Amino acid sequence: MIELGEKENRILTIIKGKFGLKNRSEAISLLIKNYEESLEPELRLEYIERLEKLDNEKVIKFKNIHELRKIIEK
Repeated sequence: MIELGEKENRILTIIKGKFGLKNRSEAISLLIKNYEESLEPELRLEYIERLEKLDNEKVIKFKNIHELRKIIEK
């Protein structure tokens, strides 16, 4: 159970009506989803999972683009 002020309740009612939602819980969920998208990438779970995958990938070391070309051509 969440306690909200009168202003917050009015905002949820407006969001609920604007997006055709069934209840205020759906309005809160929508707000949270939209807020999540604006978070810094390093705070998002998808970003952390992506970094973990990159940690496990094979690494190719090279000093310059010419050296990389030679490695790739082999």
